[in-house]
Amino acid sequence: MKKREQAKRKDNVIFFPGIEKRLTAKGLESLHNKKFNEAINLLEEAKELDPDNDDILIGLVFAYFEVSSFKKAKLLANEMLLKGIGDYFQMVDLYLTVLIQLHEYQEIVSTIEALLDEKEIPPEKHDHFITILQFSRRMAENRQQDVTETVPEESTVKQLNLFEIDNLNDQMLIVASLAEKNIRPYVEEIAEYLKVDGGHPFLKTMLLTLLQEQEIERELVVRKFSMEEKVIPTQLPEVNLQPRMIKVKELLANGLESDNPVLFENTVGMIERIFFISYPFELEPESSAAWAGAFHLLAQEYMGLDPKIGKIASEYAVHPKEIGQAIVKIEEIEKISYPNI
Repeated sequence: MKKREQAKRKDNVIFFPGIEKRLTAKGLESLHNKKFNEAINLLEEAKELDPDNDDILIGLVFAYFEVSSFKKAKLLANEMLLKGIGDYFQMVDLYLTVLIQLHEYQEIVSTIEALLDEKEIPPEKHDHFITILQFSRRMAENRQQDVTETVPEESTVKQLNLFEIDNLNDQMLIVASLAEKNIRPYVEEIAEYLKVDGGHPFLKTMLLTLLQEQEIERELVVRKFSMEEKVIPTQLPEVNLQPRMIKVKELLANGLESDNPVLFENTVGMIERIFFISYPFELEPESSAAWAGAFHLLAQEYMGLDPKIGKIASEYAVHPKEIGQAIVKIEEIEKISYPNI
C-alpha cells in the first residue's frame, strides 16, 4: 500500500499534502506564459514549503530576472551556488547573466578567475567563460576610469565618433559605456549612425536597446542588409522577446529539447545571435516553422551530422524552398564579424 503523504505545518498553519507540487506546477506554467509576477507569487509560496527544490528556485531566478528584480535574482542564484543546488555550471551562467545586468563586472571577474584557478571549467565552456571574463575586465577598467575622471557638463559632452573609429571592439566598448550615462546628448549622432549603410548591425542593435532602456520616443530610421525601417525605440519589442524568435525556439523545443538537449542548446545560441544582429527587422521567409527547420538543419551540419532537408521540411510542415531561403539569410548574417570581447 502506498504510504500517505503527511500534511505540512508552518507557523501553526497546516498545508494539504502535495500543495507545494501544485504551486510549483502553476508557478512554472505562469512563467512559461510570461505572467512573471504571478509566477513569483506562486513560486515564493512553493519555496516556503520546499526550500531546496531545483525547479522552484531556478524558476524564481528567471522570474525575478524578467521583472528586472536583479538584486533578488543575484541573492537567490548565489545562495543556490553556495548550497550546490541545481546544475553547477547552469547556475554559474545564470549568476553571471544577472551580474551583467547589475553592471557588477568586478564580481564577474572574481568569479570566473576563481573557476579558472580551480581548473573546474569544462573544456566545452572554456571559451565562453574566457569571452565573458575579457569583456568584464574591460568594463571594470572603464568604470574605474569613469570614477576617477571628472564628469563633463552635458553641454560639453564629447562625441562618440563611431564613424572615425575603425576597430569594432573599440566601438563596442564605447557603445557599452553609454549604459550608465544619459544617452540624450548623443541621440543625434546615434540617429545618424543607425540610418547609414556603413554602420555595423551588431552595434545598431546595441544602440537600439540602449535607446529603448532610456525611453527615447523619437522616430528613427534604421538600415540593415539594404533594408530600411522607421522605428520608435519605446514601441519595439525587447531584443530577447522578439515574437518570431520566441516562436522559433518553441518549435525547436518541441522536437529537440528532450530528444537531443545538446543540439537544442547549440541551436538556441545560433538563434539568439541571428535575431540579435537582425533586430528589429523580420527577415524573409515569414514562416517561423521555416526558420526553425533552417536552424535545426544548420545546427546538425555544424555538429558533423548529415541532415536531409526533405526530412526536416516534413517534420516542420514547410516547403524545403522556404527552409533554403532562411538558410541563405542565416549564413549571410553568420559571416558578419562580431566584437572579440
